[in-house]
Formats: sequence, structure tokens, C-alpha cells
Amino acid sequence: MKILIVDDSVFSQKINAQYIRMFLKDAEIVFANDGLEGLERYKELQPDYVFLDLLMPKLHGRELLNLIKQHDHNARIVVISADIQKNVREEISQYGILQFINKPFNEEKAKTICGLIRDDYNG
Repeated sequence: MKILIVDDSVFSQKINAQYIRMFLKDAEIVFANDGLEGLERYKELQPDYVFLDLLMPKLHGRELLNLIKQHDHNARIVVISADIQKNVREEISQYGILQFINKPFNEEKAKTICGLIRDDYNG
């Protein structure tokens, strides 16, 4: 299983990866540092899952989400963001994401989402 983490914070990338590896030990995790790089990496690597921040330079997470879904309507995306406004959550949910997680990402949230991912991946 390949997971792409798109976040402009290297610290958040490392924390997210650490928690994901706790529950999905065999996952291959790759990173992108902004939305534009995230789009390039998605097209290049075709990951099974994307963990996506919304507030990023070069290409906002909402725009990236839209472009990924245009490229692959079945893309499996988890949004992890500090932007918890109701209208943002409603807009994002229209893209058919797997989950919207409020930052900070922690062990409890990782256990829940990784369980969903494992079940989804194994069919």
C-alpha cells in the first residue's frame, strides 16, 4: 500500500507518517511539500491513499483535491486540516473523501483512520 502525505510542514509530515506506521506497518509513505508537488507526485506515483492538508502554498488543498478527483474520480483521500469551518467541511465532503480529520493528528485519530483504510484496502 502506498500513501502520499501532502503537507507544507515537514514536522506534520513526520508526525503523520509516524502515526500511520504504528497501524499500517507495511505502508510505503511518500511526501510532497506543497499542493503543486502533491499533484505531480500523485500523477507520477498513483498512491493508494492521500493524506492532504488544506492550507498550503503554490496550490491550495481544495484545488489539489479537485484536480486529483478530476484525474482519478476514485482517488481515496483523507483531509487533515486545522480549518474546521462548517462550510469548508461541507465543501470538501462533496468530493467524496474518506475522512476529514481535525488537526492535530494523534494516535487515536490515526488508529481510527488506519482501521478504515485497512478495511477499504482489503476490500
